[in-house]
Amino acid sequence: ILKTLNSWFWWENIWMPINCTWADFVDRDGLVFPKPHQLYATIPYAFVLLIIRFFSERYVAIPLAKALGIKNVRRVKPQPNPVLESYFRECSKHPSQSEIKGLAKKCNCTVHLVEKWFRRRRNLEIPTVLQKFQEAFWRFSFYLTSSIVGFIFLYDKPWLYDIWQTWVGYPFQTLLPSQYWYYMAEIGFYWSLIFTLGIDIRRKARAVLDPLHLWFFFCAAQDFMAHVVHHLAAIGLMSGSWCGNYVRLGTLVIFVHDTADFWLEAAKMFNYARWEKTCNMLFIIFSIVFFITRMILFPFWILRATLYQPTYYSTTPVIAYFLFNGMLLTLQGLHLYWGYLIFKILKRFVFLK
Repeated sequence: ILKTLNSWFWWENIWMPINCTWADFVDRDGLVFPKPHQLYATIPYAFVLLIIRFFSERYVAIPLAKALGIKNVRRVKPQPNPVLESYFRECSKHPSQSEIKGLAKKCNCTVHLVEKWFRRRRNLEIPTVLQKFQEAFWRFSFYLTSSIVGFIFLYDKPWLYDIWQTWVGYPFQTLLPSQYWYYMAEIGFYWSLIFTLGIDIRRKARAVLDPLHLWFFFCAAQDFMAHVVHHLAAIGLMSGSWCGNYVRLGTLVIFVHDTADFWLEAAKMFNYARWEKTCNMLFIIFSIVFFITRMILFPFWILRATLYQPTYYSTTPVIAYFLFNGMLLTLQGLHLYWGYLIFKILKRFVFLK
């Protein structure tokens, strides 16, 4: 069954134009093609990035947070109690008064002590400002580095200025070393985010009216499922474009996305440090860059190149045409969702001061 599924998955009609086979993608005459098995390397690269994240958060983010005035709040741990711990994990983190009385009898202690234990135990699960700062610092560092490196890799490429060049010579376009490392780092980063979804700060959607903490609303609105969909769509898109040698377009998609994200992470960091004016300015810059890259460049430049231009090179679109464009349209749906939330924040910011 697995062998049959594998043959179906790699069927040429899914991935490449008519009259092309996988045999045509063998390196020859100076042409180097991306190979699907190279994607396995993104997993160890993800663990390398996790190691870099650990050291950068500990030895760079923490000293920087202290310099910005962020203190490491130490929370008091409740006394070990297997009965209350089991109830907290399996039943409820907010027991009713009658349940607290029953637990107090079971543990042979006062109601006040049980209430105090649950209050301290809940506080342990609330991430500290320092933890939030560390996570934002790591994402800021990666997105900023990726944006700078992406510009260095792309500034002298003709397809950055003429989107039609992404299809010239397709599918026999050679893979550049810069494109290889750009892809490996980016896919590895999103794998690392998938691996840490369970331990990263998980925010719940809630409205925040305090202007100083207005930006938390945006962080809260990016709920858990939106993150999962985004990460999986990003990995699927990049991996699929690698296999089908849509690398030129893929690098443009990566670059367009990363150039806005580091502004948001910078705004978060200064928000945690309570540098309100700096946070506001950075968020406005982020909003402008977001709307330019996600609402203008992505739909009218990237999607135009993936939906419209391929019809000039082939009268019979391959199945990958519909798969990739489906995922790109999914990403655009997320852009519209987040753009709506950003607009709401800016509206509050202007009218509520």
